[in-house]
Amino acid sequence: MGAIDFYTIATGDSLQDAFERAREDAADEHGRGGHSGTVREKDSAMLFDEPRRPEVEAVERARALLHGRDLRVDDKRGPAGALPVTTGDSRDGWLLFGVSAY
Repeated sequence: MGAIDFYTIATGDSLQDAFERAREDAADEHGRGGHSGTVREKDSAMLFDEPRRPEVEAVERARALLHGRDLRVDDKRGPAGALPVTTGDSRDGWLLFGVSAY
């Protein structure tokens, strides 16, 4: 079993609501059997206290954190990271990202 990086935009009334919705969406799309390489494999999300940014900039920041092996998100068994974003349709949301079992 390996690991793969994932990046998922999620919206909701709160980070927890968005995280749960993103996990359900990933399960619907990739199944519930485990090792999906998605946010579905995460049990929690940890908010990075950073400024809200557009999706593209948030993905660049998340990639830098992952490629820099930031210990907060560099564990397929650890939490997903969450960065505040403004979505392409101008809504507030979160970029959920991390390393997931695949």
